[in-house]
Amino acid sequence: MTSPNGSTTNLSADPAAIRRSFDHTWATLSPIGRDRVSGGYNRFPFTAVDLSLREWFTAEATKRGLDVEVDRNGNQWAWWGTPTSGAVATGSHLDSVPGGGAFDGPLGVVSSFLALDALRAAGVTPVRPLVIINFFEEEGSRFGLACLGSRLMTGQTNPDTARALTDNDGISLADAADAAGIRAQDMGHDADALAKIGVFVELHVEQGKNLVDQNASVGVASAIWPHGRWRFTFTGEGNHAGTTALVDRRDPMLPFATTILAARSIAETHDAVSTFGRVRVDPNGTNAIPARVDAWLDTRAADEASVSGVVRDLSAEASAAGTAHGVEVEVSQESWTPVIDFHRPLRDRLVATLDTAGISAPVLPTGAGHDAGILSNAVPTAMLFVRNPTGVSHSPREYAEEVDCVDGVIALAAVLTDLLTSPAETVTAGQ
Repeated sequence: MTSPNGSTTNLSADPAAIRRSFDHTWATLSPIGRDRVSGGYNRFPFTAVDLSLREWFTAEATKRGLDVEVDRNGNQWAWWGTPTSGAVATGSHLDSVPGGGAFDGPLGVVSSFLALDALRAAGVTPVRPLVIINFFEEEGSRFGLACLGSRLMTGQTNPDTARALTDNDGISLADAADAAGIRAQDMGHDADALAKIGVFVELHVEQGKNLVDQNASVGVASAIWPHGRWRFTFTGEGNHAGTTALVDRRDPMLPFATTILAARSIAETHDAVSTFGRVRVDPNGTNAIPARVDAWLDTRAADEASVSGVVRDLSAEASAAGTAHGVEVEVSQESWTPVIDFHRPLRDRLVATLDTAGISAPVLPTGAGHDAGILSNAVPTAMLFVRNPTGVSHSPREYAEEVDCVDGVIALAAVLTDLLTSPAETVTAGQ
């Protein structure tokens, strides 16, 4: 096989061997954090389940003779070769949303280990190290801020702000990290870790049906839609549900309900998507009028102006509804990721590499955020997607066929072979 830069590689992947290895490796991971009733996954950072996931990652790396490090932000690194600057990095995350699917994140980590196996089986001799990374708290499922491990590492999140984040039980990130053996005080921008990454390629199950529509098992990402999360706080007056007349109530649930309905219509107006998926009610009693409601809005669109328009118009709607019911409304931004166009030369290089390997990979955008998108502000990054026949994600119905997972490993192995056997200057420049 000839790579885009003209060098010759000797990758010859064995689909049957990859399938057997995939089945075995997947079987060791799939029980961890799985709900036996719903079939969904609850894999939250700095919990007992997370510890099991980290032990699984270390075990997979150790049996391959890789050196494992944990950086100051809790991300795990498994090295093939001496840890130096300019490494080719791959990987994803192992955490999940509440009741999430099996593939979102873990498919990228499993595929990275199996791609390494394929490289070794083919006798590929890298000219720079390869590192497989497991990023912590990609989903924001426990502390509410997505891609927290990569955001902290790249300096895109203030570490003091991050340490003060709390979960639904009031446990702070700082306390949870310290209890898990990660020094919270050390969290923050990690220039040394970033310097080790010359290029990053993340494989991920597609969260949508573009590849189904295009009849392709593997795709290459072009861009990530701009997206953010905002907290809407409705503060009213707690009172008795049975003795308080309707006219005397300052019930924050009412303007919140109005805001939920408005989110749908306003999103349609701006050709965007908006979701209130997380709510906290205080005091959350059946016979008590709430004193306060906190709700988190997730909004995404193809352009930043559309997202801004949704938040502006919805904030005005919430404020008006609050005034009508004697409820104070506050809106605060908790995260924001502008549109991310993945490194164009690197993206084109992936497409050319896969084409040479006989893999037709369409280029497509995504509305989902990823650690690769966060890292793109610091290093050249790219993404591979694997077909999801259901198109469903963040749900137990999330799925990928075994044959497509094998294709994903073969595609990732081809890409890594090219990047690992090419001169560093051509890789980082994306030539």
